[in-house]
Formats: sequence, structure tokens, C-alpha cells
Amino acid sequence: EAMLAVQNNARTYTVQDYGNDVDAVRDLKNGKVNGVVVIPAQFSRKYYEKTRPQIGLVVDNTDAFVTAALQQNLADMVRDFNEPQVVGRLPQAIALQTVEIYPYIEYIKYLLPGAITLAIFVAVMIGGGIVYIDDKARGVHEGYLVTPITKLELVTGLNVAGAIKAMMSGVVLTFIGSFLAGVGSAFSPLRLLWLLILIVFTAFAFISMMSFMMARVDDPLIPRAVFGILNTLLYFPSGAIYPIEAFPKWLRVIAYVDPFSYAVHGFKQLLLKDAGISAVYPDFLYLGIFCVVTFTGTVLLFKRTL
Repeated sequence: EAMLAVQNNARTYTVQDYGNDVDAVRDLKNGKVNGVVVIPAQFSRKYYEKTRPQIGLVVDNTDAFVTAALQQNLADMVRDFNEPQVVGRLPQAIALQTVEIYPYIEYIKYLLPGAITLAIFVAVMIGGGIVYIDDKARGVHEGYLVTPITKLELVTGLNVAGAIKAMMSGVVLTFIGSFLAGVGSAFSPLRLLWLLILIVFTAFAFISMMSFMMARVDDPLIPRAVFGILNTLLYFPSGAIYPIEAFPKWLRVIAYVDPFSYAVHGFKQLLLKDAGISAVYPDFLYLGIFCVVTFTGTVLLFKRTL
């Protein structure tokens, strides 16, 4: 009955049953679920016996918005349980206990993954897309078009050069941001390795996207106008400021195809949680596939002639 109450709560939640709380908390840490409701054995019996049964709520407190929403909705459900249709002579109440699986997460820590992702994107815009269009406007690109290297080699060189600049920006902000925000776990060797790999994947995904969009552009004013719109369009639906689950359906569609979303999610898992590769490999997979698709499109669109 309690699980049905959760699932039928204005169709807000999708309920997944677990045989034990260990598996449920592991999936919570890996980001597969947003909260774990622990209903003890013989809950209904204790409820009707008026022995004040307790419902446990385990939350991922790295996202304060989701945590607050879960607590509020579960508290409302418990309050409904505690208001019987017929008032009895003896008190009958259910208690809700919330358990946070991580230490308190300040908002500056919550914003850090989005800041790192945005820094990589800005470096890609300036050091990749805009520089290439400016070179075309000045005629600089004519110098390497007369060389015997192929389109694939030209696009690879341009993308690698832009990605290196973006990676440097991402690494610097990761170190400085983690230090200022007090994210000490970011400096462990294994965590640094995963962060570096994620920065590489993010940088190449972004530079490939920029190259794909600008492959046939000649006017240097176009990228400057497009990048301002693109920055807003990609950053705000990514979950960097507000959880994706709270978005309307049309905005969630944008978030699910937005490479920003997967970069932000990966940085959150590595910086704010005690998560391993199982929690971030979907982000690596999407960014890798996105990079391959946009890079291939760039090679096909790139003109080897003036």
C-alpha cells in the first residue's frame, strides 16, 4: 500500500523494487535512482496495530533540489497516512526518517561540475571555432590547403589543437575549483585519472561539434552570434543549475541529446560522490559516440578547395 502511494503520487515517480537495501543504495550512489524508500517488514501490521512504524528515505544529497522534493513529497504521503478517515481514541502515526548518504554539499560544490564544463566549452568556442573562421576570413587557411595533406588530416589537426586548449582550461579549473570549493576527494590519484579522461572526452566532443557546425561557415560574425545562443541552449538544460528531472518534457528531450548533460553528470559523479567507473561509463560512451558522429560529419563537409 505504501509503495502504491509513492507510485501514484501525481505520477511523479517511477518505482523500482529491490530485494535488499544494499543493491538499492549502490544504484543510488551510481545515479540510477534518485532516492531509496525503505519500508520495513510487517509495515501494514504495525500500522494497524498503531505501533508507529517508520519509513526510511535514503537520499543523494549532492543534489539539494531533488532531495528537498523527495522529502517534501514523502512527508506529504506520510501525513496522509497519519490522517485516518475515522479518528480513533489511540494515536496512530507513521514516522519518516531521512538518511543522507553524503556529507553536506554546499551550493558552490554543486555548481563546480557545470563551471568546469562551461570552461571547456568556452575554450572550444574561442580556441577552436572562432579561430578557424577568423583564419578563413584572413586567408590564413589557404596556406595549409595547398599542402598535400588530406581532409581527414586537416580536420584532425584542427580538432586536436582546439581540444588541447580546452583540456588545459578544464584541468586548471578542476584543480582551482576543487581547491576553492573544498572538494578534497578530487585530488586522489584514481579520481584524478578519471577526471582527466572525462575532460579529454568532453573537449573532443565539444570541438567536434563546433567543427561540424562551422565547417561551411565563412563569415566571422556568424559564429560569434551563434555561440552566444548555443551557450545558453546547451548549458541551462544540462542539469548544471537545476535537476533535469524537474524540466518539462520538451526540455528534457533537449537535455537527453545535449552533450553538456553527460559532461556535467560525469563531473558530478566524480567530484561530489564516491562513484566509480560504473557510474560514469554511460557518459563516456555518449560523449565518445557524439564525438565520432560529429567528427565524421565534419570530414564530409570540410572543403579541400577555396
